[in-house]
Amino acid sequence: MTFSQTLSCSPARPDLSAPPIGTLSPPVPRATLAEVLCRYRVGRILTAEPVAEGLLNRGYRVTAEAGTYFLKCYVDAATANRPKIVAHHRAMAALHALGLPVAPPLACAERAGTVAGYGGRLFALFPWTVGRHRHGTELSLPQCDALGTLLGHLHGALDDVCAPVSQPTGYRSADPRHSADLARDLLAHARAHHPYGELDALVEQRLTERLELLAEHAHRRPAPQTAPPTGWTHGDFHGLNLLYAGEPGSAPGGASVAAILDWDKLGPQPRAEEAVRAATLLFNDRTTGALDLVRVRHYSQAYRATGAATAEHLAAAAHRVWWERLNDFWMLQWRYQRADHRADPLYPASAGQLAWWCQEYEQVLDAFAN
Repeated sequence: MTFSQTLSCSPARPDLSAPPIGTLSPPVPRATLAEVLCRYRVGRILTAEPVAEGLLNRGYRVTAEAGTYFLKCYVDAATANRPKIVAHHRAMAALHALGLPVAPPLACAERAGTVAGYGGRLFALFPWTVGRHRHGTELSLPQCDALGTLLGHLHGALDDVCAPVSQPTGYRSADPRHSADLARDLLAHARAHHPYGELDALVEQRLTERLELLAEHAHRRPAPQTAPPTGWTHGDFHGLNLLYAGEPGSAPGGASVAAILDWDKLGPQPRAEEAVRAATLLFNDRTTGALDLVRVRHYSQAYRATGAATAEHLAAAAHRVWWERLNDFWMLQWRYQRADHRADPLYPASAGQLAWWCQEYEQVLDAFAN
């Protein structure tokens, strides 16, 4: 995989060209799962259960004669690309060989490689990892340190196993004038939404507030050349893509990360921005969105100690991610422009975090970079 040296936009936002929920492929029939499993050396299928879906691809916990596995079906057009999937699988195998908590896919029995095609779909089979998800505010301070260290080591290892990255000339940031136009359009959609409910009322309030914030902070738009250095990143590092050792429901104890999941967004981006973006998703209050700055500070200091970024890089990243969130409306675009409500539950805390961040900007910056 390579990266051209061009002025580009930040890759943080989800792909709005993805299909609405009503047009996603239906669940894979059991007969198809059985046929796919025959491509691997695991024996006959015994059970198959859907795993809680992400926004796009589908997964199944399958039990075969040889054990329990995770079978992934690539149904999102943005990720269902065989060469891209193969490249991701190679990187995962290399990271696993370096001792990082990454479970590489199993090889197919009939042909070289790890990707099985059947019925126009692509599949991959992974070992089943026993573990549980934990929100960042559940972690002890030493565990926050360990998580920052892990991400720093992961970024360093990706440099070793992926192709060299050419630094781009810059990254364009969102134009606040265009963002204000979009906010006004979404505000009209919210007011006209039928049936009009509590979420629509909250959207009205938050979009009115957002227009004021865009006007107040328009002069703080990041210049293209202020982005921190670009490097290979996981691309979606947050709590739902981390499994901690221990059975679900077990006591937290000193649990460590057992597996880093979902490598579909592996790619180059300003690396320190992934560290900041991850912290905003890991260490937030799930109701108000406010960040636990003590945990953020521990995580950030440990990340910097690995050499993955300097304090200056994290300061620049924090400002750019803040600006990205100030100009970001993807959840509302899904709701009002696509009639897709999968992201609705995420909106209250996300909008609350931005308002809080604008008020506590200096304290947040200090937690990341001091």
